Amino acid sequence: MEKIIQITSGRGPAECSWVVAQVLKTFIDEAKENNIKTTMLQRETGIETGTVETATILLENDHLDAFVNSWIGTIQWIGQSQFRKFHKRKNWFIGIFEIEKSSATEISENEIQYQAMRSSGAGGQHVNKVSSAVRATHIPTGISVVSMDSRSQHQNKKLATERLLQKFKEETVKQFKAEFQAQWMNQLQIQRGNPVRVFQGSDFKKQKQEKNYKQERQRLKREDYFDRE
Repeated sequence: MEKIIQITSGRGPAECSWVVAQVLKTFIDEAKENNIKTTMLQRETGIETGTVETATILLENDHLDAFVNSWIGTIQWIGQSQFRKFHKRKNWFIGIFEIEKSSATEISENEIQYQAMRSSGAGGQHVNKVSSAVRATHIPTGISVVSMDSRSQHQNKKLATERLLQKFKEETVKQFKAEFQAQWMNQLQIQRGNPVRVFQGSDFKKQKQEKNYKQERQRLKREDYFDRE
C-alpha cells in the first residue's frame, strides 16, 4: 500500500513553517517506529532558517490507514514565537492532507492494444483494399491514436506508438497541474480548532492524550455525584 501525505503551513507566517519542520521530523520518526518506509517527494524550505513551507512524503507499508488517520487534519502548536519575541499569539496551526496518488507516468508495451484498419482518404486502390492503418490504444486510460501516414503497417504501428506516448505525456502533465492546484487549495483550507494532535513548547513535546479527556472525566464525576444526591 502507498499513500502520499502533504504537510503544509498554508499561508501561515514563519512560525507555522517552523511547526511544519518540527512535525515533519516527528512524523518521519513515528513512521520509522511503525516500520513504514518514507520517501521525500517534495520539500519547500521557508524564509527563516530551519523552517519548511510544505513537504510531500510517500509512505509505503501493508498497513497505513491507522497511522495516516492519526495525522490527517489540523495540527496545533502552543508556544511563544521563535521569530517575534513580543508577539502575543501562542496558538499556531498547520495542516496535514492526503493527496490522491498519481497514475503511472510510463506506458508498458503490454498495456498497448493495436488494431489494423483501412486507411481513408486519397491513396488509390491500395488504401481501399489493404488494412495498413493502425490504431493504438492504451488500455488502462483509454487514450487512443491512429496512424495512416505510411503504406507500411509496420511503419504505421511505430508512428502510432510514438504518438500514443506523446499524447500520454500531455495527459500526464494535465493531471500533474490539477494535482498541484489541489495541493495549493489544501494550503488554503487549514481549519483551526479540533486539532488531531497538539504539541507545545520549544522542545515540541506532544500534549499528553489524558489531558484531552480531563474535562470530560470531571463532567462525568459531577454527573455521578448529582445522581447519588
